[in-house]
Amino acid sequence: MASESTSTPGTGERWKAHYPPYDPSDPKGFSYETVVRRWPIIITGVIDRIHRLNHEATMASRSDQSGSATNDVEVNERIEEGKGIIGKASKLKYDMARDRPMEKIENDGGLNVDIFNAELDELVKEGKGSWFKAPWLFAECYLYRLMRTWFAPTKHWNNFDPFFAQKEDSFRGSAAAVYQLASMMQELESEKEALIKEPARLEVLWDEMIQMCLWGNATDLSLLTNLTHEDIEKLQTVEKETRDARKEFILCDDSDAAWEALKSGSDRVDFILDNAGFEFFTDLVFADFLVTYTPYISRVVFHPKTIPWFVSDVNPPDLDSLLRALSSPSSFFSTPPSPFQASAVSALVSRWKRYFEEGSFSFSVPRETGYGEKSGADFWTDPRAYWNLHLDDPEGLKSLEGCAVVVFKGDLNFRKLTGDVKWPCSTPFAEALGPLRGRIPILSLRTNKADVIVNVSEDVARDVERKDEKWRVNGKYALILFCAKDGV
Repeated sequence: MASESTSTPGTGERWKAHYPPYDPSDPKGFSYETVVRRWPIIITGVIDRIHRLNHEATMASRSDQSGSATNDVEVNERIEEGKGIIGKASKLKYDMARDRPMEKIENDGGLNVDIFNAELDELVKEGKGSWFKAPWLFAECYLYRLMRTWFAPTKHWNNFDPFFAQKEDSFRGSAAAVYQLASMMQELESEKEALIKEPARLEVLWDEMIQMCLWGNATDLSLLTNLTHEDIEKLQTVEKETRDARKEFILCDDSDAAWEALKSGSDRVDFILDNAGFEFFTDLVFADFLVTYTPYISRVVFHPKTIPWFVSDVNPPDLDSLLRALSSPSSFFSTPPSPFQASAVSALVSRWKRYFEEGSFSFSVPRETGYGEKSGADFWTDPRAYWNLHLDDPEGLKSLEGCAVVVFKGDLNFRKLTGDVKWPCSTPFAEALGPLRGRIPILSLRTNKADVIVNVSEDVARDVERKDEKWRVNGKYALILFCAKDGV
């Protein structure tokens, strides 16, 4: 059934799907689980992290024999600010559990304050301004923007990412997959000329690369809060046999259509990034394949988030962190590389550094952008669906219109593309995009870790449901969805 909307796509009025949003009202739903379990765990992790750093600062200060009064003042200031952050986090955890009203975002000089508060005002009018009543898409975006207000006004914690250590630890356990992908890219060097001359072989590689990039999304620190290093290694397995076995779990695969768009479009691809660490590594490998081994693409632009977002999303500092790790794999990763693996990783990171210097790779914001600075990336950290991008960020949309493909990575990007509403699962992807449909060429790579599903027939959905009742949320199943730009 076609969705109704509150306005006509393409007009100056805001568009909204007729279906209701996902929210915590269903105790069996993913959103309810989010409010009851996931968010408290995430907040507790922030509290524990600040506690630990405060304790370490106290111990270091006590053992410092220099007697510097200035240093003592600095340490005490930092500790007191840390205590203030812990207090705010603890209060939020208490209020959330009791379904208390969400408070307006303080004006901390950062991004999107007015947008969040205007959205919250509308929800309050509808009686949905508390944690167990608000739509999931707004509430979780609000949570991370609220967290930023704890750090922004401080002197010593202003540029602190409370999730950075988790990102590093997760990536540290990804050695086996990193080495294997680096080795694979190194082996392609000897085939480079042949690949360009034989499009059929290149298309086979495209299929392998897109699957590698897709399944890189399986490890999401905001969702998989109890992962061990062994769990991560299993999810990141990149052997051909494993990829082939996983094909049955891709419920819709539009990779052929995306390949045709890539060949006939411009020379630029953009990535709207998701998770840092291993997933970001796979994004870079995919981008490297496009620039180095295909004749179609010469530029790739990566779009990060500019505040700590959904625990593990890429922030500008995460790029330099990843490049540092790859530059010293023996000291960073939990497993040291073999000589060939070390050479392959070195070649890969050297090429990437050169690509960033030359402009073949670039970030959409300066790499030195501080947390919360207003920039061209503000839209990616506001609470709105992408439906009305032509109204909400027309300049940002215009910058994407000339791309051969815009790759939207991960679950949150998928939910924002589709508005996170209760679409019938057979709804065509293009329909769920609302007025964004046809404006830019959209490739969504997403492992299913939340309720919303589109472009899957009712028969397939029923069959999968019989096999696995958690197929919508456990990351085991995936979607590769593509919607072409109009006129292409």
